[in-house]
Amino acid sequence: MASGSSQTVIIAALLGNGAIACTKFAASVYTGSSAMLSEAIHSLVDTGNQGLLLYGLKKSERPADRTHPFGYGRELYFWAFVVALLIFSIGAGVSLYEGIHKVRHPEAVTSPMVNYIVLLLAMVFEGVAFYMAAREFNRRRGRTPIWKAVRQSKDPGLFTVLFEDAAAMAGLVIAFLGLLAAEYLDLPWMDGAASIGIGLLLAGVAVFLCFETKGLLIGEAVSEEFSNSLNTVINASDAVNQINELRTMHMGPEDVLLAVSLDVRNDMDTGSLENAIYELERDIRQQHPEVKRLFIEIQSGEHHTEQVWLSQLNPK
Repeated sequence: MASGSSQTVIIAALLGNGAIACTKFAASVYTGSSAMLSEAIHSLVDTGNQGLLLYGLKKSERPADRTHPFGYGRELYFWAFVVALLIFSIGAGVSLYEGIHKVRHPEAVTSPMVNYIVLLLAMVFEGVAFYMAAREFNRRRGRTPIWKAVRQSKDPGLFTVLFEDAAAMAGLVIAFLGLLAAEYLDLPWMDGAASIGIGLLLAGVAVFLCFETKGLLIGEAVSEEFSNSLNTVINASDAVNQINELRTMHMGPEDVLLAVSLDVRNDMDTGSLENAIYELERDIRQQHPEVKRLFIEIQSGEHHTEQVWLSQLNPK
């Protein structure tokens, strides 16, 4: 489940982008700017995307049932993937089409000052939304390098908004420069070129988000630090001789499935072993409340190695 802080970031971005989209559309109609129209479409797509992310958050919070015994956490991953596709197909596609059209058939932008005012106001609003997303992201990543933290993040609601807002800020700069060039260099085709630049920017962001959310949909393990901590907790149990295998999978940003095969001491009776496993499960959940589903298999190291070898020998 995504945290409440992620939901706050998404709602703030949705409200800001909705207001900005209406303003940009009005300015694009009034001035005839292609770059402003691309920016308006960009903000409209972002608004719809944040609505889909909120929908995914709500759906992912449904409890497990008979047909979905591991819960609905991956609903968020699915809708985040849809968001990435929409950025590519609508945001980037329309911006590229409009930009190419205006480059081939350039038209002078009327009342450019209106566009400048709208872009400056949009920079302020987008800056606030980006600041909120970046602050929450930095709080979670701690001292982890930014790029590594992005790759390790299992909360697409947060990193999608972060990249959308970053792309929005960059797109505003591109639109601003394109309008300046069109007006002061008397190059009306630069307005269309700016629209193409915005389209390429959105396409790049969309491809990256598709790649990241695809991995979450397929199933990603916990981070190396998380895995090392699990190993430490498990090996601290007096009942455990060794960990044969430890498998994890994120079912949601804060919903982890853990399956572990253990070789335990042979001198323990059934009652002692049951108590030891109970204490081990308790310790794991106390250290890592994200582990919502935990399966422990008791198996000798020799037998586990034999089964692994047989499964590799007969993969089908």
